[in-house]
Amino acid sequence: MSTRRKNKLGHDEPEHDTTERWMASYLDMVTVLMCLFIVLFAMSTVDAKKFEELKNSLATGFGAAKSQKIDTASGVVVPPADIGDTTDEDSPDLQLARTEVQDLEKLKETIEEHLQRKGLQDAVNFELDERGLTVRLVGSRTFFTPNSSSLSPEALVVLDTISPVLAATRYQLAIEAHADKHGSPAPFATDWELSAARATQVLRRMVESGGVPGERIRATGFGSSRPLSTEESPQAYAMNRRADIVVLSDKPEEVRELIPELLKQATRAATTLGAG
Repeated sequence: MSTRRKNKLGHDEPEHDTTERWMASYLDMVTVLMCLFIVLFAMSTVDAKKFEELKNSLATGFGAAKSQKIDTASGVVVPPADIGDTTDEDSPDLQLARTEVQDLEKLKETIEEHLQRKGLQDAVNFELDERGLTVRLVGSRTFFTPNSSSLSPEALVVLDTISPVLAATRYQLAIEAHADKHGSPAPFATDWELSAARATQVLRRMVESGGVPGERIRATGFGSSRPLSTEESPQAYAMNRRADIVVLSDKPEEVRELIPELLKQATRAATTLGAG
């Protein structure tokens, strides 16, 4: 005998057929099983190449110690030897840094050519770094006698040779002079005053005889605080009695910071070419 439920108003509610409720659960189970088999089928047909790329990428991303390759943003697997050379080749800063290195290298070659014509190619040393190009008035010759700010005759010829080249450039110049710590700086009170006097003499020669604009050059004395050699010998003392002409790069700091790495890459390339 069937019974009917009554609602709150006392009326009979119609009966609902519950004989097919199991179908909904069954269909849900079949759907889940179908998804499971699809996933299993997909896993059974792995693309070996793509799987290897995925493995390398995950190994790098999670810092696995045994990973020998890394996955870059473009998906290219990079050998360990090239890790660290991640500078964007299209970066404007990199392009500016590369151009600056080329300009300074060309300036160095021009100075060398002018000195070579007068047989003075060994009278200076060059150093290129993030500051710019340093023309170091030191070598097999001595540019200053002990305790003196007077330039030697050969130093005058060197300055008169390179000053017109530097005057024709856009660069600011810094004259940085030094003294050796041996003995007394007399007649100067300290090595600081001696080196400052030497810097001033170089500056005056370059401005008054070499045509360098006065607004593009400055002079600084470092005393004996920055020796090239710490040996106790007459040769070392002569090396430390020097003046550096620094051709200052006018590029932003973020551009100049890229210069040392570019120079390293050029050195490695030259070494590889020479070995080959």
